[in-house]
Amino acid sequence: MTVLHSAPKIASHEGVGDAIHATLGAKMLDGREEHGELIFYVERDSLEESLRLLRDNHEYQQLMDIVGVDYPQRPERFDVCYCLLSLTRNHRIVVKVTTDEVAPVPTVTTLWPNAGWYEREVYDMFGVLFAGNPDLRRILTDYGFQGHPFRKDFPLTGYVELRYSEEDKRVVYEPVQLAQDLRQFDFMSPWEGADYVLPGDEKAEVPPAPAPAPVATPKTTDSKADTGAGEKANAEAAKATPSADSAKDAPAAPEPTEDRPAKKPRKKKTDGDGA
Repeated sequence: MTVLHSAPKIASHEGVGDAIHATLGAKMLDGREEHGELIFYVERDSLEESLRLLRDNHEYQQLMDIVGVDYPQRPERFDVCYCLLSLTRNHRIVVKVTTDEVAPVPTVTTLWPNAGWYEREVYDMFGVLFAGNPDLRRILTDYGFQGHPFRKDFPLTGYVELRYSEEDKRVVYEPVQLAQDLRQFDFMSPWEGADYVLPGDEKAEVPPAPAPAPVATPKTTDSKADTGAGEKANAEAAKATPSADSAKDAPAAPEPTEDRPAKKPRKKKTDGDGA
């Protein structure tokens, strides 16, 4: 059974940017396509109105996610990204606003109730404030957690660690204490070696050994007299060592088959074996 739907299988970006710009007008600060996605920057104070127009006039019915991005070098270091989906057009766009640690972003829980959970996550991880959110609390970290883990200046080890104390019979918070310093890995090939001096290898480089001088006239043994072994030793060596021609002429052993398997070596009898 084939289910027909009005939404196209592959949605085109053609004309979408111009239509959204005509609707948002001065509220839209920038719009461009990056990595196959349409991205629109809007004014922070006009966020709720802009998203309402996109939902009602351009059929972006679903708010799929709200994510944060941190750029510490900027005055407004945070990007708050709203991922919208149009079910009827099978099309997605991303709407972004910028803010800092103190300027709040208008809540969009008035448009999508599920935005409350997403805004709490961005607040917990980045510290972005959302004006109008009815329940702006941490959602992933503990109640007494210090700092915001997804900020670029947050230490990888955190500030405090918690454990259950058998002595106090409760969870206690303590400063982070590491058994060793946090190591940085460069993921270089161990066969090629690092292009810098590794810790503990601060040694003087040993110069390579000089190459041996070439021999002007190499010594060869063209005759029996050059070996120094004598006639008697040469004659005995010729008897014990088969020639290369005789080894080539020797018939090869037949390969074992199912009818004629390979012979197992015969075990020698010892005094302890039976007669």
